[in-house]
Amino acid sequence: MSQILIERSHTLGLEAARQHARHWAAQATAKFGVQCRYEAGSTQDVLHFDGSGMQGQLQVSAEQLRLEAELGFMAAMFQEKIEAKLHAQFDAMLAS
Repeated sequence: MSQILIERSHTLGLEAARQHARHWAAQATAKFGVQCRYEAGSTQDVLHFDGSGMQGQLQVSAEQLRLEAELGFMAAMFQEKIEAKLHAQFDAMLAS
C-alpha cells in the first residue's frame, strides 16, 4: 500500500484547528463519500476517515495538523495528484 504523510505546524490554537478539521471532514464526505469519525480530546483530537480507496487519520493539536493515510491499489495510481490536492487543501486551511 502507498502511504501519505502530511505535517503542518500552525498557530491557530486547538479550537480553530478543530473547526478547520471538521470543515475538511465535511468536504471530504460531501465530495468523495468518505466516512469520518471525530474524536475530541483534551489536548489533541483525531479524525478517522475511510473511503474512496483511502483510509487514515488526521491528528489535530493546538500547534500541528498531522495526516497519515494509506491508499488502496487503485488510489495508489493517483498518489501524486491526491497528495498535491491534500497539500493545497492544508495550505488553504492554514492561510485562513
